[in-house]
Amino acid sequence: MNLGLDSYLGQREPARGVFSLRRWHLDWPLLLSLLVLTGSGLLILYSATGESWDMMGRQLTRLAIAYLVMIAVAQIPPQTLLHWAPWVFAAGIVLLAAVPIFGDVGKGARRWLDLGLFRFQPSEMMKIVVPMMVAWYLSAKPMPPRPHHVLVALVLTALPMGLIVIQPDLGTALLIGAAGVFVILLTGISWRYLAGFTVFVAAAAPLAWFYFMHDYQRQRVLTFLNPESDPLGAGYHIIQSKIAIGSGGVWGKGWLNGTQSQLDFLPERSTDFIFSVFAEEFGLVGVIVLFVLYLLVILRGLYIASQAQDCFTRLLAGSLTLTFFVYLFVNVGMVSGLLPVVGIPLPLVSYGGTSMVTLMAGFGILMSIHTHRRLITH
Repeated sequence: MNLGLDSYLGQREPARGVFSLRRWHLDWPLLLSLLVLTGSGLLILYSATGESWDMMGRQLTRLAIAYLVMIAVAQIPPQTLLHWAPWVFAAGIVLLAAVPIFGDVGKGARRWLDLGLFRFQPSEMMKIVVPMMVAWYLSAKPMPPRPHHVLVALVLTALPMGLIVIQPDLGTALLIGAAGVFVILLTGISWRYLAGFTVFVAAAAPLAWFYFMHDYQRQRVLTFLNPESDPLGAGYHIIQSKIAIGSGGVWGKGWLNGTQSQLDFLPERSTDFIFSVFAEEFGLVGVIVLFVLYLLVILRGLYIASQAQDCFTRLLAGSLTLTFFVYLFVNVGMVSGLLPVVGIPLPLVSYGGTSMVTLMAGFGILMSIHTHRRLITH
């Protein structure tokens, strides 16, 4: 038997020592891709923050915490996640319901709970808990699911979404909605139901526009359609972002040499618009390399999902991987003017801690699913 190939495919081997990746339930292709991607993120973040060692130190601390969380989550067997799913989901709903009452206000939104030693954003944990809950529910049903099972799954997705929209945090709500819908799609649902759902969403869009969206959210959509209508106001961010991306050309201006970022023309350059900094300094060639790194992570996640041994882990792994792709797609589309600005950071690259920890916890789940596989003999 080819032990190298078996190890890559996830067959269980005896632990070879304290530092064995298999012993710690870590998947080496995924771990290596994440290390290279986060390392590249630190490189561009140093430039985006104006060579601030203080911010770099904080980001390194957050990265260390995120990797520790990933390793800790990877030790949890998938069956334990299956048993925990409804209880963690219920706790998450309670915390989300508490945010409008007890939450802290920051930048005009009430999204955080102050737990004394630290502040906690319940909506972040729901990015993992919602697909886990929907997978828990649908995995116990016949495949493909029946219409009433799909309806229950949509309700399980819509409930936390509604609680997050009122904070307001439309970007996070959309990511959670995508995670839940991906689980449903991966069950092999009929295309007729999908078409019907699409028609329903299109019909409900005018209601959402007039009755559920805030003024600033409507302004973001209008700015997306015509950013030049207010070049010094609402359209300023996206105009400067597109200038930065275009000015990078094929090879870029060089690390630390971006004019839009270094001369403070580009707002939020260390968070939501950090991709614009990267494109300006490293050009089209650098962007292609960055996309290849993301593609390696996504392909490995999809491979892990395809090798999962039961319905729950297959649905959960597939949803987490596709949601990571949505992170990337929305941020790049947002800063390049292809999508409205919704405040979603570039995954594993943007400055920040909460989103980073959530993403790495998701990758810990993927590693757990793959490394806790049981060797099935025929």
